[in-house]
Amino acid sequence: MDVLSSRVLVHPRDPDATKAFYRDTLGLAVYREFPGGTVFFLGGGFLEVVGEGRSGPTPDMALWLQVRDLAATVAELRAKGVEPEKGPQREPWGLDEAWISDPDGTRIVLVEIPADHPLRVDVRSQ
Repeated sequence: MDVLSSRVLVHPRDPDATKAFYRDTLGLAVYREFPGGTVFFLGGGFLEVVGEGRSGPTPDMALWLQVRDLAATVAELRAKGVEPEKGPQREPWGLDEAWISDPDGTRIVLVEIPADHPLRVDVRSQ
């Protein structure tokens, strides 16, 4: 399989509220819009908010968003009325994480990778 692009699809119960959350609250840039959907830039991928869902989120799925400065990101979101479900903390696996949710309850894990974490090691020099 030769994957050329990828997207995460979210089918919200309230499309307008969910689009506004990702666009206005999180500040994600719009890649494209079409009747019934909006695609947002999501770092190296895309998030497509499309159609309408019925069942709501599952605890088995989360969006993992790496940010440059977790404390500043959480402060910015709090100023916009988003209170983290789990505040910033260093996890046992060495990443700094905070959890928020979109209007439908889809968990969003905000992650800052510390400078000394193995994910930042340049393996080309080893």
